[in-house]
Amino acid sequence: MKIHTIYKILLNHFGKQFWWPAETKFEIITGAILTQQTSWKNVEIAIRRLKIHKKLTPKAIYEIPLPELEEIIKPSGFYKIKARRLKNFVNFLFENYDGDLNKLSSLDESLLRKQLLSVNGIGKETADAIMLYAFDKLSFVVDGYTIRIFSRLGLINEIGYERVKRIFETNLPKNVEIYKEYHALIVELGKNFCRKIPKCLYCPLKKRCKYANNYDATKKIGKKN
Repeated sequence: MKIHTIYKILLNHFGKQFWWPAETKFEIITGAILTQQTSWKNVEIAIRRLKIHKKLTPKAIYEIPLPELEEIIKPSGFYKIKARRLKNFVNFLFENYDGDLNKLSSLDESLLRKQLLSVNGIGKETADAIMLYAFDKLSFVVDGYTIRIFSRLGLINEIGYERVKRIFETNLPKNVEIYKEYHALIVELGKNFCRKIPKCLYCPLKKRCKYANNYDATKKIGKKN
């Protein structure tokens, strides 16, 4: 079963997800940083508060005192850490690219990713999310849902981030919109069906999933016993 086939099945089942919901590149970057270890609902509240206070620009984050930023983004959880990470990013942006996101995004994929990963608090998943959704670069985003779903499907045996990323990037068309849509569809499947305790019965991938078949068999045996 091919990686691209799964994409088509999920797209047919869920439809287009239209990620990332944002008005600006910097809003996407802010969301990518704030969404670490929290739900998107909490991120939306924090972003809305930044908009209300007119602080959702690189310059505004660069100039705002850290305690004030912490208070504004408090609903995002781990707000002290995330405020520092936002500050780290904009400091990096101003120190190296005059605060200009267009200058940063003009780098090629390899160098851009290295630059983003050099910022304290930006890991691989966040860097790839920024590259893909904010800058339209070909960089597939791997998250916990990706590892769980495709391990259960039997399509990946390795769980290292770079190895899984490479599997997707070598088995998909070089198309930014497909990368975006696929990642969003994976999240949708993970939230609704392929949870830690899975809901396999109505999963669109059930017939193709080794884990689902074994899970159903185990439950049936349990009932008989």
